Amino acid sequence: MAYTSLLSFSVCLLVLFHGCCAQIDLVTNHHQDPPWGQPRQPQPRHQSQCQLQNLNALQPKHRFRSEAGETEFWDQNEDQFQCAGVAFLRHKIQRKGLLLPSFTSAPMLFYVEQGEGIHGAVFPGCPETYQSQSQQNIQDRPQRDQHQKLRRLKEGDVVALPAGVAHWIFNNGRSQLVLVALVDVGNDANQLDENFRKFFLAGNPQGGVVRGGQSRDRNQRQSRTQRGEREEEESQESGGNNVLSGFRDNLLAQAFGIDTRLARKLQNERDNRGAIVRMEHGFEWPEEGQRRQGREEEGEEEREPKWQRRQESQEEGSEEEEREERGRGRRRSGNGLEETFCSMRLKHRTPASSADVFNPRGGRITTVNSFNLPILQYLQLSAERGVLYNNAIYAPHWNLNAHSIVYITRGNGRIQIVSENGEAIFDEQVERGQVITVPQNHAVVKKAGRRGFEWIAFKTNANAKISQIAGRVSIMRGLPVDVLANSFGISREEAMRLKHNRQEVSVFSPRQGSQQ
Repeated sequence: MAYTSLLSFSVCLLVLFHGCCAQIDLVTNHHQDPPWGQPRQPQPRHQSQCQLQNLNALQPKHRFRSEAGETEFWDQNEDQFQCAGVAFLRHKIQRKGLLLPSFTSAPMLFYVEQGEGIHGAVFPGCPETYQSQSQQNIQDRPQRDQHQKLRRLKEGDVVALPAGVAHWIFNNGRSQLVLVALVDVGNDANQLDENFRKFFLAGNPQGGVVRGGQSRDRNQRQSRTQRGEREEEESQESGGNNVLSGFRDNLLAQAFGIDTRLARKLQNERDNRGAIVRMEHGFEWPEEGQRRQGREEEGEEEREPKWQRRQESQEEGSEEEEREERGRGRRRSGNGLEETFCSMRLKHRTPASSADVFNPRGGRITTVNSFNLPILQYLQLSAERGVLYNNAIYAPHWNLNAHSIVYITRGNGRIQIVSENGEAIFDEQVERGQVITVPQNHAVVKKAGRRGFEWIAFKTNANAKISQIAGRVSIMRGLPVDVLANSFGISREEAMRLKHNRQEVSVFSPRQGSQQ
């Protein structure tokens, strides 16, 4: 009896000891282990060589045409992309075009430059809680299809996608849908090398689309670059099948519970439509048939079906809750309770009403970061949308903790970038469709042309910060007058003018006599 009591006491003591150790480990690692298997925070980026003596505004180098659109890639071998550890691409999807389901090995941020559409992302293990009605009826009964959440895309939307999450995009608008995307191949979530990879789940896309325009033979690619050859347009290239095409058809049939004939169709061996195909079966939002040309947005919202209104209200509601929480001064703990895995918000809109900085005579700046789109905390990416009016200036500044990859969306302007040597490594006019990388800590200034200047900048930090050189919140305002006067060899009166002449925050209105 005594032996039994002693044994029971020993077992209880052992369990208690392990429980205490587990609790200590849980507390210690509370801020280190984010939900959903994301890399530990903060994420260390792959260090790349950033010996940039001269920068160029870049245009896409590779173009791949599909049945219902085209995909363009910027040259990933450019020094500025190698320095930032990113790849850059653009999709142009025609009306009724479907970008086939696919995923990448690294996190992605994309921006809707033009048009509207539908976006779907499928998270593993999450239920199909949304329904849409098919146009095809069986036995005179409409068929309802269950699927995961759909998101409506509009111009100005920023959408985040974790590595390995499959997604698709459909253009249900009346015009072309244009998306620009940054893939953060240098992110710690990408455990492969820093080459772009896109894994398609359907179709037979060109090999260049799968590899971001890169050749299978790296040596051949380098030799082409050295010869200065441009691959402006490429149509079809073999070897770019979807991931199902690599499986044996009989094993695929067993896995899906189908016959081998259907399994071979899934492999799409003879499909030459490319990565963007035309939707044949008329997938539409339920309210599409009720649209009337020129209808106001408020009227559209009133006629939207309940399930869609509920879906969008959840997104808008989450934004309101975040604003209220920040207003009350609550601190985000990052414990995964704010957004569950299956309902996390991927999209954030950037209308003029949500600008962080607004100058009625200069323009506005809107920031998308982990505070208004929490998933970015785990992707370690953010974005900045800028709009400058005629001849306005975005204050000279530097990025404290991120590279900034700038894509010009409208108008034209001048960008100047200065290195640590005090040399201007970029000082040129830029226009729509060009991309320029501003390396971390390099000083930059933007000035709009006569047509105004708009851009979207993708940044390699969840909460990218800038330090201004001029303006009301600049480093000059934080320095004593005597320090300024002695540093620049100027009088105290001149130092006072240097500190206080610009009372605007970040966007400066043009002064009289200002010229481009």
